[in-house]
Parts: sequence; structure tokens; C-alpha cells
Amino acid sequence: YIPKIKANARVIKNIDPYNESEYTEALKQAVAHARGSSLPDGSGNVFLFAHSAVNFYERKDYNVYFYLLGELDYGDNIYVSYNSELFKYTVLESKIVAPEEVSYLGSYMEEDTLTLMTCWPAGVDLKRIVVTAVRDK
Repeated sequence: YIPKIKANARVIKNIDPYNESEYTEALKQAVAHARGSSLPDGSGNVFLFAHSAVNFYERKDYNVYFYLLGELDYGDNIYVSYNSELFKYTVLESKIVAPEEVSYLGSYMEEDTLTLMTCWPAGVDLKRIVVTAVRDK
């Protein structure tokens, strides 16, 4: 749940971010958790991705939970519920990157992090917006 942008979504875990047919099906129902990234109750980086928008003809087929991801600022809160436990994350930064930039899939900070990614600008896949948040202790 992201209070600032009123995004509240189910997450499907262990989705292959490199398998288009697999993630396309997952994104019709929920936000996707990238296979190989951490889970909220572990250490490392939890990587979640979703659509920001889709074309007119597909608009009823997909959920666009991350449409307003670009509105998040330093200090905003993100909550993830996992195994009956609530994890709170605080946004550290937001940046626009090239679609080929995949370093965010792995652990890249000493702290436990949550990374959210979607296409940028909304509905276009020219770039990606990546929001990094640190898990509160």
C-alpha cells in the first residue's frame, strides 16, 4: 500500500522479469515480485514491478497500480504485508533510467530495500522510473 498515491495492490511473487508471457499474465492481476529478488522478511532488495498505463485497447485487461509512481518523494511511506507481518519502507530516491538498466534487480545497498519500477512516462516504454525505499528497522 502506498498512501500518497493511493495504490493498494496484491503482489504475485516469483515472476520472471525476463519472460514476457509470464509477467504479462501476472500484471493483468496484480503487481509482480521479481523472481530472485528478496522477500520482505529477508535481507536484500525486494523488487516489484507493474504497469503505469497501457494502450486504449488493453486498458480493461491490465491493472495500472504504478500510474502515479513519479509522485513519490523522499520520505514518503510504502507498506508491504507479507506472511501476516507489515513492513514499512521509506522512499530514498526516484530516478528515470534506460530500459536496459537492470542493476536494480539485485541487492545494491547495505540496507534492506524495496525497489518499485514501471514504464516512464506513463503508458510509454521509452524509459523506466525506479523508486528505491529503505526498510524501517
